Amino acid sequence: MDTQLIPAELAQQDTPGAASQIFLDSAGSSLPPSSVLDEVINHLRREAEVGGYRAFGERLDDIEAGYGLAAEFFGCSPDEVAFTDSATRSWLSILDAVPLGQGDRILTTEVEYGGNAIAFLNLAQQVGATVEVVPSGADGLIDLEALRDTLDERVKLLSLVHVPTNGGVVSPVAGAAAIAREAGALVLLDACQSIGQLPVTLEGTGADIITGTGRKWLRGPRGTGLLALRRDALDRLRPRLVDLAGATWTGRDEISLRDDARVFELWEYSVADRLGLLVALRYALDLGLDRVAASVTDRANRLRAGLEPLPRVTVRDLGEQPSGIVSFTVDGMAADDVKTALAERDITVTVSRVTSTRHDMTRRGLEQVVRASPHYFVADGQIDRAVDAVARL
Repeated sequence: MDTQLIPAELAQQDTPGAASQIFLDSAGSSLPPSSVLDEVINHLRREAEVGGYRAFGERLDDIEAGYGLAAEFFGCSPDEVAFTDSATRSWLSILDAVPLGQGDRILTTEVEYGGNAIAFLNLAQQVGATVEVVPSGADGLIDLEALRDTLDERVKLLSLVHVPTNGGVVSPVAGAAAIAREAGALVLLDACQSIGQLPVTLEGTGADIITGTGRKWLRGPRGTGLLALRRDALDRLRPRLVDLAGATWTGRDEISLRDDARVFELWEYSVADRLGLLVALRYALDLGLDRVAASVTDRANRLRAGLEPLPRVTVRDLGEQPSGIVSFTVDGMAADDVKTALAERDITVTVSRVTSTRHDMTRRGLEQVVRASPHYFVADGQIDRAVDAVARL
């Protein structure tokens, strides 16, 4: 039986702003449900009334219950999840904990994010490791045979991107992860563009570690992030950036690190934003992740189908399983100009640049693409009006 789609008009009742504009930027920072907004604002008000510590104490049980909620989301145990202040914080904390030395190798792919690549290259230069790119096939997906051929005992880490920032593809990461883990490499999956639009689990992806953000498809607050890691992967990591949250000062010159994923958390964080993220997680789980995925796919496919026949418009998506990200260019118009022209019509899109995904964009001869990412709260009529607006350019 087909998964029942989420009615956009119903979702808009919970989404301030979704009806008055055509919002196509959930891959950037989505519109939160009213319940998320209320949770954040109400807690900030409570902090103003009684102070941050007392307000936190009143919600401690909810904060602790959040680990079980995140575990349900990632299909793992509560001790295998942690919260951070961004996907970047999650990802950098893990990278910093990977034991790397002279001659070690890091493997990445052609759809790697710019922020990740910068961190790889910086760290590799410091410790004498190398960063190598596994090539993609014509479909933009990682070449699994090339991956298999390049693996050896010096490969300490394979970095995978589940959904690239451009290109509209869902990477089949499980196959790559299985090959890399069999060779003894850790697999770090950046899922910042997939959690909230697709079911993402440790078991399903095959990854050792998954990092993600709250602000995109999950519809949580900015300044929130998550990570999930297998317990056996934690034994291979060496966390360095720890504080009172990740360790206990047990003696004058002694500390004891936590033995779970929370070793990567920091003591200070926005309690209001964390509570908002937990509401967003529950909201997505209550809707059903399969239902969310089917609805996002439906909206994105409608947008692609409308754009593809337009003269001067080229859809730049790759792969046989497209994501909720729709990338396109308009002949004779810079992507920034398209974004501006659509904004004048109350249509919100963004621009993905070569600096965000240099390997892929260079291979395809692209400098910029327009990125549109409709969530389930975007109605069919809104998508049709967006297509008409692009046609009028």
